[in-house]
Amino acid sequence: MQTDVPSTNVNTATDASVGTSSSAITKLLRPRDVHEARIIQTAIEVFAEAGYAGTALAAIADRANLSKQNLLYYFPTKPILYQRVLDFVLDQWLDRMNILAQEEQEPAELIRAYIRAKLQFSKEQPQASRVYAMEVIGGAQFYAESMREKILPMLQKDIAVFERWIAQGKIAPINPTHLLFSIWAMTQSYADFATQMSLVLGHTPLNDEDFAVAEQFIVEMVLARVCLPHQQA
Repeated sequence: MQTDVPSTNVNTATDASVGTSSSAITKLLRPRDVHEARIIQTAIEVFAEAGYAGTALAAIADRANLSKQNLLYYFPTKPILYQRVLDFVLDQWLDRMNILAQEEQEPAELIRAYIRAKLQFSKEQPQASRVYAMEVIGGAQFYAESMREKILPMLQKDIAVFERWIAQGKIAPINPTHLLFSIWAMTQSYADFATQMSLVLGHTPLNDEDFAVAEQFIVEMVLARVCLPHQQA
């Protein structure tokens, strides 16, 4: 199968222009970007099903309707492709963390929006979430340094927001770090453990009502702990 080969040279290990937002889908992409985006989306599916160790590049190429030789043009090794997949997933996940920076809104509104965005990621990108979860559960052998570099600055900003709210008397005293850990765990479980939930609920996949109920429950539980007594009336 022939693959368009652009004349420009692009570093596939660092180019972050592919699929980082919905606008990236609607704008005119270079042929290379289109092929890379297709490979990355296919790789997410295969890595989510088989894990890193159980995935062969040939399997990804076959599902993407590419020859292995063509895939290797864009991603010469499995570690390079896996790194790029994890970059894509984490960038999408971190996009949902920017919400708390909009401090002109009230804390309860921002917390609700934050939880909704995290659940939306689990709903829309369950396979991507599972790829990331499998890497973390496996000890982050490939991605620990990137996680530190990307997550810590954003987490520190969010912690600072909660600390300002506490100092201003807008929310009850809490441990912001563990609150965020808890929100991550609750929202991501609707992707990472969707199979278990579906078995218990008796339908597959999880539907809109499941996510709506989850959002209401998680928001109410978090706000019950975070809001001051007079705010809960």
